[in-house]
Amino acid sequence: MALPPYATTGQRVWFWTFRAICVAIIFFLIMPILVVIPLSFNAQNFFTFTPEMLRFEPGAYSLRHYQDFFTNPDWQAALWNSVRIAPVATLVAVVLGTLAAVGLSQSHVPFRGTIMAILISPMIVPLIISAAGMYFFYSRLGLQGSYWGVVLAHAVLGIPFVIITVTATLVGFDKSLVRAAANMGAGPVRTFFKVQMPLILPGVISGALFAFITSFDEVVVVLFVGSASQKTLPWQMFIGLREQISPTILAVATILVAISVALLTTLELLRRRSEKLRGMSPG
Repeated sequence: MALPPYATTGQRVWFWTFRAICVAIIFFLIMPILVVIPLSFNAQNFFTFTPEMLRFEPGAYSLRHYQDFFTNPDWQAALWNSVRIAPVATLVAVVLGTLAAVGLSQSHVPFRGTIMAILISPMIVPLIISAAGMYFFYSRLGLQGSYWGVVLAHAVLGIPFVIITVTATLVGFDKSLVRAAANMGAGPVRTFFKVQMPLILPGVISGALFAFITSFDEVVVVLFVGSASQKTLPWQMFIGLREQISPTILAVATILVAISVALLTTLELLRRRSEKLRGMSPG
């Protein structure tokens, strides 16, 4: 957006000051991530740029840390645990979160605000408190240290994201379509899958992606609820920083950044599709 020719001096100063502030914020947010990427190709076991890297010498760059990640049994076991846990936790979060969002969208449900606040509380309560509470609760149920204990804990953390994204999608949903389907003889289940689900699908998928990222990147809860056999990728990275100081962490971090960028791109495409379905975008 350009300044109009009749803008005052104060408006011009604020125009460029505001943009400088935005650039500075983006710089401090993005630079720590961008620095990790070239460091992951360091041929030495250092966490800093070597003089050879700064001179862009080919011998200073290597894929050795990526090779270590794909060949080291500890890293592969952690990756396998994350791959086993995150999709199942996402599925549980999507099913429960979508049902909760659809239910809370009904005007006749009492105490909707209170119920919504309770369901999204895992996003607000400090994670260390949630992790400690899950540890004592799951210990009583015999789930502490088990695979399903970690899955359920991660699902609890992912459900708020599903509820929020699906609820936002339901804001523009035409409820007369549900009544029309009921008049045509369709039951509630058939109406949901044939009428509601296709229209709210972008919100469901967006919530699923957020839930997956939450589970895949989470480390605090799994330290409390999981055991050594459930050591996930973030847990292994935490160990690498605390005990081994392994540069392989940089390679793993770069891979996770690439995955996050792919997921964010998918979210943006889904957002645009949702706006088109709701008639909010002319494109």
